[in-house]
Amino acid sequence: YQKLIRNIFSTENRIPFSAVYKTIGFKETGARVFLTALPITAKILEVERFTSAQDRFNITSQRKMRHGNFTWLIKRKEKHFMELHRELRTYKTFLRIPLPSRSHAERRHTINRNLERNMPSLPRGGGEELAREEQVSSRKLEDYLNKLLKMPMYRNYHATMEFIDVSQLSFIHDLGPKGLEGMVLKRSGGHRIPGLNCCGHSKMCYRWSKRWMVVKDSFLVLMKPDSGAISFVLLVDKVFDIKMETKDTETKHGVRIDCLTLVLKFTSYRHARWWGQAVDDFVRKYGSNFLKDHRFGSFANEQKNIPSKWYVNGKQYMEDMANALEEAEEEIFITDWWYVEIKPLPFLWNCLFLQQKGVRIFVMLYKEVELALGINSEYSKRTLLQLHPNIKVMRHPDHVSSSVYLWAHHEKIVVIDQSVAFVGGIDLAYGRWDDVEHRLTDIGSDLQADVIGLMGNTRFWHGKDYCNFVHKDWVQLDKPFDDFIDRHITPRMPWHDIASVVHGKAARDVARHFIQRWNFTKIMKPKYRSLSYPYLLPKSHTTANEIKYQVPGCTQTNVLRSASDWSAGIKYHEESIHTAYVNAIENSEHYIYVENQFFISCADNKVVHNKIGDAIAKRIIKAYRDGKKYRVYVVTPLLPGFEGNINTGGGSAIQAVMHFNYRTMIRGDCSIISQLKKEMGDQWINYISFGGLRTHAELEGKLVTELIYVHSKMLIADDNTVIIGSANINDRSMLGKRDSEVAVIFEDIHTVKSVMDGQEYQAGRFGLSLRLECFRMILGANTDPSIDVTDPISDQFYKEVWMTTAARNATIYQKVFRCLPSSDVRSILELDGFLSKPGLEKEDPARAQEELKKIRGFLVQFPLQFLSEQNLLPPIGSKEAMVPMDVWT
Repeated sequence: YQKLIRNIFSTENRIPFSAVYKTIGFKETGARVFLTALPITAKILEVERFTSAQDRFNITSQRKMRHGNFTWLIKRKEKHFMELHRELRTYKTFLRIPLPSRSHAERRHTINRNLERNMPSLPRGGGEELAREEQVSSRKLEDYLNKLLKMPMYRNYHATMEFIDVSQLSFIHDLGPKGLEGMVLKRSGGHRIPGLNCCGHSKMCYRWSKRWMVVKDSFLVLMKPDSGAISFVLLVDKVFDIKMETKDTETKHGVRIDCLTLVLKFTSYRHARWWGQAVDDFVRKYGSNFLKDHRFGSFANEQKNIPSKWYVNGKQYMEDMANALEEAEEEIFITDWWYVEIKPLPFLWNCLFLQQKGVRIFVMLYKEVELALGINSEYSKRTLLQLHPNIKVMRHPDHVSSSVYLWAHHEKIVVIDQSVAFVGGIDLAYGRWDDVEHRLTDIGSDLQADVIGLMGNTRFWHGKDYCNFVHKDWVQLDKPFDDFIDRHITPRMPWHDIASVVHGKAARDVARHFIQRWNFTKIMKPKYRSLSYPYLLPKSHTTANEIKYQVPGCTQTNVLRSASDWSAGIKYHEESIHTAYVNAIENSEHYIYVENQFFISCADNKVVHNKIGDAIAKRIIKAYRDGKKYRVYVVTPLLPGFEGNINTGGGSAIQAVMHFNYRTMIRGDCSIISQLKKEMGDQWINYISFGGLRTHAELEGKLVTELIYVHSKMLIADDNTVIIGSANINDRSMLGKRDSEVAVIFEDIHTVKSVMDGQEYQAGRFGLSLRLECFRMILGANTDPSIDVTDPISDQFYKEVWMTTAARNATIYQKVFRCLPSSDVRSILELDGFLSKPGLEKEDPARAQEELKKIRGFLVQFPLQFLSEQNLLPPIGSKEAMVPMDVWT
């Protein structure tokens, strides 16, 4: 008995998850269905007796089946036993004939001759005597079935497996508990045959296909019996419903399953009712968490004790990702707004890795409108597909067929074995790798060896990876190792970003979003309907804690997303990221810290609709009225990330985004500062600060400066709540119906002692450590230990550290470089006059060097008055003015 228990729970005895990609025809030999050396047993539970004129043997018995730690129920009539017995006798006779086919020879070769002679008999001598009995002992039928299942020759025969409702997907550990299975008729595509609309719904107006259906805890699968191929996957969600009325199914004896509509047909009214009820009962018992809205309206449940880790900038993120990828055993999911072959995926070049482990890699790329965006996803797809046949790449959407021109897939996700998920703002693309230094130069000279550890021509950023996209956008992406800007003249633009990794059930939730998108794209695009692009199956949450790769620290998490019909094929739209942001702001008690690539909010319900800016204003007003201290820190790029010469105004694209950023901050009645001024006058400055990041260096003996591009999508509240993801603060990312996004909200369950407004405070370990890392880096505390960033809301920190550092740094950069954007320039007409006055870097380089030594960190005040007297909306006649305003918001 102890040996049996050890076998049951032995990982070596499990069918690996990768078996889902190796299914074969049901009648073929060699399919692995059962667990090695573990018996299959049947035990009668109840007997129902029904009589009818057509069938004298309508006694139905329900049996509980067990195989290892899997249990399931089957219901069979006496006639089904008779039919199975007759078929097995035919099969036994057939195997005695030495036919020349290979499959037949293999079956004959594997037969145990003794077992062949000892085939069990039906009770009372077989089918003819059974037919003369009015009632047969169900116990004897149970004994018959148990004996049969002990004989591999008969147990592995397709008719027996169909009789006991098992298939190649039944006992895969990571697919969770065994559910309902059986042969069904599926309406093919739901399309009627042209010209037959008046002939009745049951047979003539639709095409029906024979399929094997497998019901699991959170999804349904249809398989083709002849090939074993998975032909359809339905992930259940909150709109899951079973309908069995003829008016809903449009067929006699039908069952309609709603999520993605699936219509099935059965042989009788009773059979259809039993299937419909059984599917509904199983899914609601084991998959109830997938059938309802969760916090913030998310598709995913709140998960506790999730191993989690944050990342500031790409260096450590990509290192950890590369290590995790090398631990992959089954599958890797990657989706990015932009993807190119860069540092974090060196293993992809090593096809030996893929051949040895058999890892499958699935990549989804955003298919851009080529005239508007030059990320060349076709080149990325072509490059990946050439590496190995185990790599599959899809692009979506097809703009013409889907009529989706304006919106993008914006997620940045990497999932390994559905157990580890990297989520954040960092695309696996050019320019994203960076560290706390945020270097401006990388020319590969011996002169730099002592400073940054590089020798000779060794570089951090090769070819297109060295970039400054405001100076010049990427070109010739099919030549990745060719420079496109002169690194001896032009400094790179550093990239500041935030990301995270989650494990276990949270990783399962991230994977589920990817799978939903992949399967939807496979259905929608004919080129991906071939078997070479398989359907993906989600692993069960019941096995989610069996993870090998972990990082220290646990949090309570909720996976969030922006998704809708066009992006994920769901019959509703989800904006749980937006809801979570508003909720975190409204419920914060002490402060919020925001880093985001965009800051477009404050709803007028005409042009802008998201409520994040309004929530910030309302929360500050509440603190003011209550007489309580409250701080808001917003860090965003000094300029939008579009190519353009800011010395001449920046171009229409840059100005359009600037218009909506400034509209949120300070300009117009809807802006945050305008709302605050109505309530408290100039006291708003004690509550909210807007900042950007900038740095400087020496390039070829010349002082240079450049803004640090803030690409983060992060919010921290009260040192205990963190949101990290791909969603910008704008309508595109937040409303759910536009760009698709993924984020994670982290809520600490482990606290550490800290300080809040001079008082002892129990801060969350995750939130506090991330906030301290960000503050130390941008305020210079890593190099100046006298800078104390412990207390985020005290007057000493807010006024003497944060505000003072931002103002001092901005003033010095203005004095040394006369850099833009600047509040001294309020219209385009003032640009020439401002730029005509040289800075210290030209007039007095030595003094400029001395001034720059006073710089601490990277934080600078945001120039709130820059071009404040200029209409920044795209001028009539420009290409930017021709696109809908929604593109910019």
